[in-house]
Parts: sequence; C-alpha cells; structure tokens
Amino acid sequence: MQKPSTLIIAAWLLLSIKVNASEKLSAQSLSQENLVYLSTDEGLVIFEMAPLIAPKHVARFKALVAEGFYDGLDFYRVIDGFAAQGGDQSEQKKSQHRQPLAAEFTREVITESTFTMVQSPEFLAEQTGFIEGFPAGKSKTEHLEWLLHCPGAVGMARNNEADSATTDFYVVIGQAPRHLDRNMSVFAQVVYGLENLQSMIRGNPNVNSGVIDEGKPRSKIIWAKLGTQVDMTEQMLLSRNAADSEAFQKRLSDARTLKNEFYQYKGTGNIDVCYYRPRITVASVDILTP
Repeated sequence: MQKPSTLIIAAWLLLSIKVNASEKLSAQSLSQENLVYLSTDEGLVIFEMAPLIAPKHVARFKALVAEGFYDGLDFYRVIDGFAAQGGDQSEQKKSQHRQPLAAEFTREVITESTFTMVQSPEFLAEQTGFIEGFPAGKSKTEHLEWLLHCPGAVGMARNNEADSATTDFYVVIGQAPRHLDRNMSVFAQVVYGLENLQSMIRGNPNVNSGVIDEGKPRSKIIWAKLGTQVDMTEQMLLSRNAADSEAFQKRLSDARTLKNEFYQYKGTGNIDVCYYRPRITVASVDILTP
C-alpha cells in the first residue's frame, strides 16, 4: 500500500479553503485502534469507528476484519446518490461472527457525553452537533443521542427486524438519507477515500433494489485491515479539528451569517452538520470540509 502523493478529496470537499494555524493547533490525532483500512479496486478507503455509540457493532466489525472475512468480497449493492453496500451477499463465506446483533440505534445520554451542540431545533432532531467528531443528534426530551446518516456514515445492514444485523455493511455515498437516523446502527464514518466509494460500479435502483446481478462486474474489497494491523510505515496519520475549538466555532459563526459578498441571500442562520464538519488532516496534507 502506498501513501498518497497528491491531495485526495471527496466530491463534497472544497479546495478553496485554507486551514489556519489555530485549527492545526486544535487538531486531534485519530487512533489507529479505531481505524479500518479497506483496499478496494477503486482505491484506499479508511473508516473511523465509534465504540462510544455502537460498541457491539464496532467489536463485531473489528472481529470480522481481523478474521479476514471481507477480503475478496464485493460491494454488491451500489445506488447512485445513496449508498454502497458490501459483504457476503451469498451468505456462504464461513465466519465465527454471524450471530445477529442487538440494535444500537441510539444511546442514553451519559454524564461524560462530549456532545457539542450546533443546531437547535433541527428538522429531524431536537438538536444536532458532534460527538468526538461524529455528526450526531440528540433528544433532550427522550435523553437519547445517536449518529447521523451524513455522507460517509457507515452502518450495519439488516433485515426488517431491528436485531438482525450480522456481517454486511453500507456507506452513505450521496445525499444524507436522514430518514434512516435511529432506524439503523451507525458505527463508523469515512475519514479518507470517500471518492473511491463514489467511483464504484452502480446497480440499477429500479431493479432488485440496486443489487448487481452475480456474474456482472462489481467493485471489490481486496483486503480489510485494522489500523493496528497495518505496518507503521504505511499507516495514514490522520487528525481532526476539535468541534468545540475556537477555530471551528468561528467557522460555524461565519456560516450562519454568510458575510461573503458572493451571497445575495444570507440564509436563515441555521447550520446543516452534514455539511459543516470538522476538517480532517492527512499528515501535512489537508482534507478540507466546507
């Protein structure tokens, strides 16, 4: 695996914004223990997992990755503007980790919660913000928190039953399907290589729910590794600006007012957390979010 020599960005990232010194100083390194590297035939993708919200799903995904379960499998359902679903469609690959998982759609708000509120009210939640860099929703009434289906969100696929997820996963590659919030167990987010997922072979959304017929070309997972399994010389050194930092809060303030002369309509002052997110930095190369 080679480290990138050029800036790689997803379609929803902007090149025109520069990361200032205060943002770099407030950046927090992402632990290799919570990263999963996927080598695909479209390029490298890295997930950051969220054991703080979905510990059972994270533990399952780590166990499957360590087992080599995903190596050689397909992204067999890819719907343009929506999601890419990967795993073992045939359900024939052997694994020690196929037991159904109890759903982790939400969690009780805990005393030590790091929820940083950005928008209240929000159209699908009482509040939205970030929990340790993950876009999140919060209900003060129900005393619950959950992760949002923003672009790059990773969740476990399931059947109609809430507790039916086993091995297969999906990644949001297009617009935010927020109707899935609190209906699916989101356990990770893409922190590198979303554009590679967006380049994958598509299925027909009007035929078999976007599943690509067996025998037809599909994008493949060459291998998946935990960050701790990747040789230190090949690990990606990722860091993220803190959501509660002065620099990020200034970005949010500027976004609410749209002072730039380009904007003729200044908006309502509301913020979409799927769009305004803390920036990720790859070593000395900046991945910029709006």
